[in-house]
Amino acid sequence: MSQTFSPVRVGRYDLRNRFVMAPMTRSRAQFDGTPGDLAAQYYAQRAGVGLIVAEGTQPSDDGQGYLSTPGIYTPAHVAGWQRITSAVHDKGSRIFIQLMHAGRLSHPDNTPHHRLGVAPSAIAPGTGMFTPSGMQDAPTPRALTTDEVRETVADFRHAARCAIEAGADGVEIHGANAYLIQQFFAPSANTRTDAYGGSIENRARFAIEIAAAIAEEIGADRTAIRLSPGTTMWGIDEGPEGPELYRHLVTELNELGLAYLHIMHQGDEALLADIRQLWQQSLILNRPGRPREDIGADVASGLADLESYGQMILANPDFVARLQANAPMSAADPASYFGGTEQGYIDYPAMAEVN
Repeated sequence: MSQTFSPVRVGRYDLRNRFVMAPMTRSRAQFDGTPGDLAAQYYAQRAGVGLIVAEGTQPSDDGQGYLSTPGIYTPAHVAGWQRITSAVHDKGSRIFIQLMHAGRLSHPDNTPHHRLGVAPSAIAPGTGMFTPSGMQDAPTPRALTTDEVRETVADFRHAARCAIEAGADGVEIHGANAYLIQQFFAPSANTRTDAYGGSIENRARFAIEIAAAIAEEIGADRTAIRLSPGTTMWGIDEGPEGPELYRHLVTELNELGLAYLHIMHQGDEALLADIRQLWQQSLILNRPGRPREDIGADVASGLADLESYGQMILANPDFVARLQANAPMSAADPASYFGGTEQGYIDYPAMAEVN
């Protein structure tokens, strides 16, 4: 594990260790998308890691899917994120804001404009969504026109510029977990017949255009992307061509010289090995449910340059210090993951408070 505590260069930044806080939706933003009052304290508490990837943040009104998620496209959003980035920098860490467009995983009752969600095609995800009145089915989305797809690329570009204005060190494009970008990858969600549907190249085009636009806007060395090859949640089925799509996608993204690729691993070890060979920049690997005894194994083997963790960092603000001291880890409380106030958010104790 010792190598994971060593510094590493990622994009234009030198990070003090190879631990990354994975992005986690906490649903504690204000209704207009401005980050909540406690968010700066929450992130600053966890700034012992080399890099924080902030929670999924919508790049536009249409990008919101869940209740009380933050945005990064208005002056109020920028001002709210400035408090967070300053607090993290004061603790000596770096922070990328994850740009997340939920696509069809949305409900009109959760958004500021109360419109239907948008997606590659008018196909419902077949899942429920929590709304102010309780659980409801996610409705069939409206299919984006070709011009609207290009406008959405522009929304991501604008949001990336706003993130830099807010003091973020960069942005991570959310191309994983069944949200809009991955919806374009999957034939189960994308039946388009224009330049964004059909072939592998067409289904990957939207992600590549977003990455290229953001890299042009803020610099490739401040631009990153997260992928989850093989995800099957919420109606996503990438089909037998899925692995080949990712080989094509990663090859094309690699040409842009992005800061890092963040993989949420779903178990295809052969594909992961190919991605490692195709990708020439920093690679962050997240293995859901990784046991403590395996922390650092992927860095040690050379499969990854950094490792990301979610629930363990959520519940242990001094995660790195606990590892160094071989101290016990606190367990996360799922009941307080989403919404609420300080309980289960900023009140997880550090080691000194436990002893």
